[in-house]
Amino acid sequence: MPKQKTHKGIKKRFTVTANGKAKCRSPFRGHLLSHKSGKRKRQNRCDTVLIGANARVVVDALRPCS
Repeated sequence: MPKQKTHKGIKKRFTVTANGKAKCRSPFRGHLLSHKSGKRKRQNRCDTVLIGANARVVVDALRPCS
């Protein structure tokens, strides 16, 4: 059976933490920031941890080939 390949698009956008959780960048902070409030921009600085089915999909796609 062939090895599972890493999904390159997911690799650029997500990381897997040491505990196996999927971490991604907070949305809505790339551009058009001038009209957003300071509180909203501050709260979006932190990365977010995915939960549920989305997290499983990301972790499986980033699993190292073995």
